[in-house]
Amino acid sequence: MLTALLLAALTYCSPVNFPISLAGNFGEPRPNHFHGGIDVRTELAVGKPIFSVADGYVERVTVGMYGFGNAVYVRHPNGTTSVYCHLKSFAPYLNRLVGHRLQLARQYADPIDVHLRPGQYPVAAGQLIAVSGNTGSSVAPHLHLEIHDTRTWAMMDPLDFLKQYLHDTTPPEAHAFKAYPMPGEGIFCGSSQNQVFGFPTADFSSVAGEGSVRRASLGRVFTAWGRVGFGIWADDYMEDTYHHYGIRRTELTVDGETVFYSDVDNIPTEHNRMVNSWGDYDHWRRHRTWYMKSFADPGNRLRILHTDDNRGIVCFDEECDYHLAYLLQDIYGNRAEYSFVVRGERQHIPSSPRQPQRGFALRWNGVSHLQMPGMQLVVPPQSLADDVLLQVTATTATNGLSPAFTFVASSACAPASTPCPLFSWAQLSIRVSRRVADPSQLCILCNGQPIGGTYRDGWLTAPVRELDATYQVGIMP
Repeated sequence: MLTALLLAALTYCSPVNFPISLAGNFGEPRPNHFHGGIDVRTELAVGKPIFSVADGYVERVTVGMYGFGNAVYVRHPNGTTSVYCHLKSFAPYLNRLVGHRLQLARQYADPIDVHLRPGQYPVAAGQLIAVSGNTGSSVAPHLHLEIHDTRTWAMMDPLDFLKQYLHDTTPPEAHAFKAYPMPGEGIFCGSSQNQVFGFPTADFSSVAGEGSVRRASLGRVFTAWGRVGFGIWADDYMEDTYHHYGIRRTELTVDGETVFYSDVDNIPTEHNRMVNSWGDYDHWRRHRTWYMKSFADPGNRLRILHTDDNRGIVCFDEECDYHLAYLLQDIYGNRAEYSFVVRGERQHIPSSPRQPQRGFALRWNGVSHLQMPGMQLVVPPQSLADDVLLQVTATTATNGLSPAFTFVASSACAPASTPCPLFSWAQLSIRVSRRVADPSQLCILCNGQPIGGTYRDGWLTAPVRELDATYQVGIMP
């Protein structure tokens, strides 16, 4: 509804003067964040003209911030802000406004953040604001374009505003699904372990007025009993490019009833790290492919995910055939349909693997305060996808500034050690074991890498976001 109102209120144009081809789309899952915009290819060249996508005014110019390199922010009267990143340089008038700050920044290698007054630099749709480049965290020349809700700064899909400037008749494609029997509560194909099953290659055909459709059905009949979650590995594609993209909409149905669907648009920036909960982070870490779960962890608050009352987990409690189907769709209406049958067969469900008997219980919906000699950890509520049991061991560090504290996390769904990135910052304090001449040179090390810290009364405190790591006090390099 919000996007439809914004679309009706303002006319948008292309940010470039050549056909748009994407190297990345909005919402692609990545470790610790969603891709917050679209990557427009610039033919592996810098210096392409970049235009404002709509009327408004330049609100902000940054250099060296957020990995954006040189960036321009344009505020629009309909309540959105467009952000243009990895630029080589700014339009001449902008350069005159911020040129002296740019010179200082380059001289001292400092990031800069220049805010302009409303009306100081008005722009019209299609007006030149910069030229493309390869600055910041960019591995090849391109334009990274974001569109945000100005009030909340939620990330919006730029294709909702610009899709008329691209052509796409290629549907998404699923590669495999993954079954997640709930520990102690479910079994799938005779096993309580997570399992992966491939989808067959499916051809697609065009349907007049409805885009292209890809269909495939697995001939095998699977078996299950109890509570089982599912996940899917899939990519979207566009013609005339070898890139693959994230899926805009995913739906899982059981006997025609929707148990889960996602629509990847309008994501609060503070929910970025919840991608590690929706996606199977441990599988990605091991294999570099994302299985996006079709069920929600208790602490996952992503509003782009919608489930039934069972959080999307399927309960196989009758001895009959259950017909499951995945429906994938892109923003152009191209879709893919993958179906398979799971037969409910009454069978023994093994007990959940025993978790370690000792450790600190961290609750996803409450404050967790962990203390042991020489170390304190405070985890705020709603920082975890689920309850976690944290084991902590202290060993002697070679530098003698503090013990080295190693955290190992496990949960009911992952009893063995598994990476557990937090959604938000926890506060870690470590006591310094010996006096140092200049405490301002101290820092906390995470797996040997400095993350900073503030010294007070013999303790060093720093924000942390990883629960599977080793922390100790060190000297700032």
